[in-house]
Amino acid sequence: MDKDFLNKYLLDFSELMRPDDLILDQLIEIKEALIDASSKGNKGLIFGNGGSAAIASHFSVDLTKNASVRCLNFNESDLITCFANDYGFKNWVAKAIEFYGDQGDVLIVISSSGKSQNMINATTSARKKKFSKIVTLSGFKEGNLLRQSGDINLWVNSKAYNFVENLHQIWLLAIVDLIIGDKEYSA
Repeated sequence: MDKDFLNKYLLDFSELMRPDDLILDQLIEIKEALIDASSKGNKGLIFGNGGSAAIASHFSVDLTKNASVRCLNFNESDLITCFANDYGFKNWVAKAIEFYGDQGDVLIVISSSGKSQNMINATTSARKKKFSKIVTLSGFKEGNLLRQSGDINLWVNSKAYNFVENLHQIWLLAIVDLIIGDKEYSA
């Protein structure tokens, strides 16, 4: 019974992972946006909640350390709780962008459901700061609000949290390797 579950689970995920031309074009566009911003002295800012915050941290560290493209994530509990306390949880990311973002930066926000108000508000804040690109990663409903608020919108056609989050991580780490130009390198 467990083998049957896992077999179907992994086959379903592998089907979901198959890229189409739109996804490939979007991944290349994100790579180019990050490189362009970096060449102008700008940076990426990436945010997520829960598991998506962990994905944001992983991507940010690898992009900065391995691909030499500066990227910040804000997962420090003191910053989150300070901003959430003073401005409300739905506004803490927008305030972080207001304080730390610069015109020309690239924003990447992750929400599996596409309904996280703090991520949606972040896109508005980034537009006000004149960020060069706003990238969203979401899943669940095709017309989710987050997906409607970005310039580049990667969407996973699934309502399974772990499928959505795993594919988001694969896509983001593929961008790191794409910038480096190899999948095997010394870290």
